[in-house]
Amino acid sequence: MEHAPPALRRVSLHRSTSETDISATVDLDGTGQADIATGIGFLDHMLTALARHGMLDITLRAKGDLHIDFHHTTEDVGIVLGQCVRAALGDKRGIRRFGQALVPMDEALVEAAIDISGRPFLAFAATFPRDKVGGMDSELFEEFFRAFATNAAITLHVTQKAGTNTHHIAEACFKALARALRMAVEPDPRAAGAIPSTKGSLSG
Repeated sequence: MEHAPPALRRVSLHRSTSETDISATVDLDGTGQADIATGIGFLDHMLTALARHGMLDITLRAKGDLHIDFHHTTEDVGIVLGQCVRAALGDKRGIRRFGQALVPMDEALVEAAIDISGRPFLAFAATFPRDKVGGMDSELFEEFFRAFATNAAITLHVTQKAGTNTHHIAEACFKALARALRMAVEPDPRAAGAIPSTKGSLSG
């Protein structure tokens, strides 16, 4: 059965486990406003960039077991944001579906490509010279992207083309995701409300 997308592509979700408690609101048709507090300063910085350059409005509060490490909070934030995006898209009627962006950040250059396909997949090819940035383990960036792509039910490729500074590489990754996502979720004025698939469905 087909379901129309929400009249307003704005969704609020709450997820609570023994490891994290997260509440988020995402508006796909926002103006880039961010009100984010995860307890991880660098993740807040990256998510603010995601909102700003993706023209998403994101409000998010996360409480996690940061006394252990940042893994559970980072991954679960990706899960919740991905679920918000998926829910806000409804049956994906009238969207562009595909998006891509090539984003420089000083010496770093990262490409992101998205297919809002209903088939979760992440190809992540980025190398971070330092183990940590802003106290956050560099390996957690891939964990965020995987959690986001899986729960948004999108195919996502993130490919580093250049870069030697860990902060710059990470920021280019998030900004490339933002720009590609903005393109992919945009209403296509030529689509006349059709689902952009020859199958007539983008449910997987």
